[in-house]
Amino acid sequence: MKKAGLYLFIGGPGTGKSTTLEALKRKGFTCFDEVSREVTLAAQKEGISQLFLEKPLLFSEKLLEGRISQFKKAKKHNGICFIDRGIPDVTAYMDFFNQSYPAYFLEANHKFTYDKVFHFPTWPEIYKQDNERYESIEQAKKIDKQLVKTYESLGYEVIKVPKASIDKRVKFIQKSVDAA
Repeated sequence: MKKAGLYLFIGGPGTGKSTTLEALKRKGFTCFDEVSREVTLAAQKEGISQLFLEKPLLFSEKLLEGRISQFKKAKKHNGICFIDRGIPDVTAYMDFFNQSYPAYFLEANHKFTYDKVFHFPTWPEIYKQDNERYESIEQAKKIDKQLVKTYESLGYEVIKVPKASIDKRVKFIQKSVDAA
């Protein structure tokens, strides 16, 4: 297994990224959870049910700040780090919802880069809506396409993770990291 690197998980909502990340944690890997749920839950405690829908720029600013902080922590780690969603996800979502944002959002996409990007494609059979995941499956598919478009436009090779059991997904990711 490669000694160090930042390995990112992307994909629309409800595609198994977090579940796969949990399996990698159980194997002893350093993993960083999705930041948006923390931002959403904090806003809900303040009485805002969906901060992204009500104040998309404020939500995205908080999300970008959290993801940059997370990136810096991961970068200090001397081994393999798996990260659930990355900095460019912020602009991908803003673009998807036709929201404007400051130039520093795009600058962050270029300043903070990842070693490999693993794409978890939309998988209707496992998709579930919940308190923080408000998107319909149709929206999830469109968001997924926007995410891939954003990362590819930044020059990333987006590695498609197969729709398979968690164990098979973990093995696929480990094999891809070994090949790095």
